[in-house]
Amino acid sequence: MLDSPASSAIQPMIDPHGRAVTYLRVSVTDRCDFRCVYCMSEHMTFLPKKELLTLEELDRLCSAFVTRGVRKLRITGGEPLVRKNIMWLFKALGRHLDTGALEELTLTTNASQLARYAADLKACGVERINVSLDTLDANKFKAITRWGELEQVTSGLDAADKAGLKVKINAVALKGVNEHEIEDLVRFAHGRGYDLTLIETMPLGDIDGDRTEQFLPLSIVRARLLDKFTLTDIPYKTGGPARYVEIKETGGRLGFITPMTHNFCESCNRVRLTCTGTLYMCLGQEDAADLRGPLRASTDNDKLMTAIDEAIGRKPKGHDFIIDRRTKRPAVGRHMSVTGG
Repeated sequence: MLDSPASSAIQPMIDPHGRAVTYLRVSVTDRCDFRCVYCMSEHMTFLPKKELLTLEELDRLCSAFVTRGVRKLRITGGEPLVRKNIMWLFKALGRHLDTGALEELTLTTNASQLARYAADLKACGVERINVSLDTLDANKFKAITRWGELEQVTSGLDAADKAGLKVKINAVALKGVNEHEIEDLVRFAHGRGYDLTLIETMPLGDIDGDRTEQFLPLSIVRARLLDKFTLTDIPYKTGGPARYVEIKETGGRLGFITPMTHNFCESCNRVRLTCTGTLYMCLGQEDAADLRGPLRASTDNDKLMTAIDEAIGRKPKGHDFIIDRRTKRPAVGRHMSVTGG
């Protein structure tokens, strides 16, 4: 586990628009045991395992970002818990929590492996997790995930509760699929003491389908919820892009992530690292920086730090997501599973 020397804890990362980059999302694998219809095609071609960074390299890269001011690390995939020996990485990164250099180590998961790993995650210093769950209907869950079983998720949630992990449910709002289940998802999440965040589908990657048929503006969802609930805007933040309301009737929080109808770029503090060492400065842009080359070029981090600085210096002001109704092509060619959620 190579840490940068104290001398390389240089200046914090400030992008050209004056925003401090303090949040790193790291995809540890592009593989997943589900095939969600809005995320990937059913017959995916995944990266050859030889192209992936080793867990030791991922630790070194994450640690370099921590020395530069990253305070929050989110491990993503694909499904991060299907990566072999992944708990080694969580244990390694947990040392930054112990020193206080890192405020939070967390992950986004489909919960399929949580029954196995929840207690270990808690032991590594993970306090809260995001779980992707778009429906409470077992048949519909199977249709959305293609390969998943709802029972896997509920068992994982039970294990997370038992381990003392705080849970936030993420649900992608899908027109004609789960749009009439949003109230049920609210009551389910809040009934278990979870926050719920709703997300607009994003035009990333070829999914063997038509995203124009999937897209449901959250402005419509919010208007419908007002028929059932009292929603009050609150300033609550988790470091991510969600805007939150509190629901009077349940006492719980509901977040809205609206990359299509109301982007959140003005406060963006995030960059994304793929499992091959490619850094994306914006989820909705193709510009990227190779960090694997400088990482492997030297045992010290000088070249790596230079590459990071050059990349942050190109971070754009915002994304350009659109649903192209003419060509029906994705706005960005890579799949969400490549960049990491």
